[in-house]
Amino acid sequence: MTSPKASGEARLALSAGILCYFIWGFVPLAFQAIGKLGVGPWETLAQRIVWSVPAAAIFVLLAGQARQVANVLRQPRVLAWLGLSSVLIAINWVVFIGAVTSGRLLETSLGYYINPLVNMAAGALIFRERIDRIGFLAIGLALVGVVFQAVALGHLPWVSLILAFSFAGYGVVRKQVAADAQTGLLVECLVLGLPSVVFIAWLEMQGQGHFTQDVPTALWLIASGPITAVPLVLFSWAARRIPLSAMGFLQFLAPTISFVIGLTQGEAFTPARAISFAFIWCGAAVFLYGAWRRSRAIALATRQAAEAAAAE
Repeated sequence: MTSPKASGEARLALSAGILCYFIWGFVPLAFQAIGKLGVGPWETLAQRIVWSVPAAAIFVLLAGQARQVANVLRQPRVLAWLGLSSVLIAINWVVFIGAVTSGRLLETSLGYYINPLVNMAAGALIFRERIDRIGFLAIGLALVGVVFQAVALGHLPWVSLILAFSFAGYGVVRKQVAADAQTGLLVECLVLGLPSVVFIAWLEMQGQGHFTQDVPTALWLIASGPITAVPLVLFSWAARRIPLSAMGFLQFLAPTISFVIGLTQGEAFTPARAISFAFIWCGAAVFLYGAWRRSRAIALATRQAAEAAAAE
């Protein structure tokens, strides 16, 4: 029987997971607001990185991980991995910022819909994880969706593919690093922080910077740090306390919210695009069904093992 305390923590963790993905879903609105103030994607990226450092540092201190950060900074191999993950997440962030500020939210939505399926394929290719027939069906449906998206756009959906593959690559690299999410984020932002500060200083000296433009612009740019760090911490906390299958369902909340925002902002949704998303959604549904089946099988095996142990 589950204790009231464990049940309460599970509900709290589920709420944290939902809140995390809701923040990620509405984040495009924040970057669109920054873009409307005249700030370009690269300057937004640099400011986001710089202001993520104090936000991430606060969460590291609250989690009592300062010693872990110090240990990471003394290990060249770990730093090298985090240097690579820093590059991948920077690519992901700048492409995302550029897309949402130029009216291409549907493409970002597509990218994050197919990301779990890219993760599945990466797991099979790199970590020799087994893909069952349901997994192959999900990936196949996603590939058909990408083809239809290419037809709709007249070219490959580069924004979607870069977002999906850069984030999948980021996940693969982070699996090689023995560091918590807060620690990893802080070190990544420190790695990217120096070139970001140099770039911001250069822009200000050229008279092209926007941080000193006015108070609202400065506040939006400062807010980009917590906007980055808070959902990641919520995700990290929730992922350890609720089943992976539940997080699998929640991860489709953010692209769904972005998709709806894109539609309400009047982005073109042609028949070819509709067919594309229909295949992607079918692939996502198949993916979720497979995750649910695996979760049930694991739960059944665990229960049977417990019953067998109790009978002995």
